[in-house]
Amino acid sequence: MAQPRKLHDQYFKLAKAEGYVARSAYKLKEINDKKRLIRRGDRVIDLGCAPGSWLQVVEEIVGQAGMAVGIDLQEVRPMFGPRVTTMVADAFATDPATLLTPLGGKRADALISDMAPSTTGHGDDFLSARLCRRVLELAPHVLRPGGTLVMKVLEGADMPDLLKETKAMFAEAGATKPAASRDVSREIFIWATGFKPPRPATESKHDAVGPR
Repeated sequence: MAQPRKLHDQYFKLAKAEGYVARSAYKLKEINDKKRLIRRGDRVIDLGCAPGSWLQVVEEIVGQAGMAVGIDLQEVRPMFGPRVTTMVADAFATDPATLLTPLGGKRADALISDMAPSTTGHGDDFLSARLCRRVLELAPHVLRPGGTLVMKVLEGADMPDLLKETKAMFAEAGATKPAASRDVSREIFIWATGFKPPRPATESKHDAVGPR
């Protein structure tokens, strides 16, 4: 007989005790402790930022020298300091320049996404991979060369190809499942460092190879 899902587990209780709006804060904390994707002073874009727990973690990490912008279809309730901006909008229908405006017009050091599709139980993994591919499509417009990435995807048939696509765009990439993820959850987090922007389409073959 299947065990009932434990909603009020240690991370749920810890989030309440430490003032985070969701247990997902500890997923980002663990990933960042291992991979140092976000550092003090960084500029960060959070796609699908509701309910705000990742932004809470980001604000702690980047400090007064950094800044962050979060975007979601839902309003984010937590109160942030002046270095964090939130907006209610579609992350993929919003002009990239609008996302960069709160960052002083400069590209982000880190692009993060905890987005997930509305789950139906059928094809959720493909919908999740599609969201992640949209994140990768947005990266060249908002992420600086050498920047970092972390995004959530539901494990499924498309996940290996998605990881390969990410590795092609970054110097290093991998996948991890934090301890704060529930055992029954299919969520996996793809992380990447060393963003390699695509070469301009007008670049000649000689330019691409470089001097002989």
